[in-house]
Amino acid sequence: MNWTDEALEEIKKVPGFVRRMAKRAVESDVKKAKREEVTLEDVQRVREQQIKFAEKTDTEKDKIRIAIVRCEIVSEVCPGVACFKAFNKRRQQFADYGDNAEIIGYFTCGGCSGRRVSRLVEKLLKYDLNVVHLSSCMLLEDDYPKCPHVHQIKRCIENLGVRVVEGTHH
Repeated sequence: MNWTDEALEEIKKVPGFVRRMAKRAVESDVKKAKREEVTLEDVQRVREQQIKFAEKTDTEKDKIRIAIVRCEIVSEVCPGVACFKAFNKRRQQFADYGDNAEIIGYFTCGGCSGRRVSRLVEKLLKYDLNVVHLSSCMLLEDDYPKCPHVHQIKRCIENLGVRVVEGTHH
């Protein structure tokens, strides 16, 4: 399948995480029309019909995208309800967020020493992650054993350019 220069430039505007899917959709549409060349108009048409949902609107560009990291051990007994309730009601460590905040990730550390954190944070950077909350279970000393690696995990996240907030619902 041949692509015009204009079509190639236009497909670059599609978010990277759906670009491969977008190219296949455009090429499929052009094949159905029994043509061999993808034009700017083809990309624009398919983008409007099938891809626009994945692109950021102006209001989405200012969104605060949050992930919550929690303790692997505690995850065996805690379904995370209090973390989500605090976020949904904008209480405790979520009190400063307005309607422009959303949770885009919720995962465990991967066990001591937090081996999973850097990989998952890196994956979420593609989705414009800008804040990670360390769940309260990682910080408490009475209800659960305090995480011995919390400072290392925090430093790892900050080194990836993401702001860290200690706590969720306590």
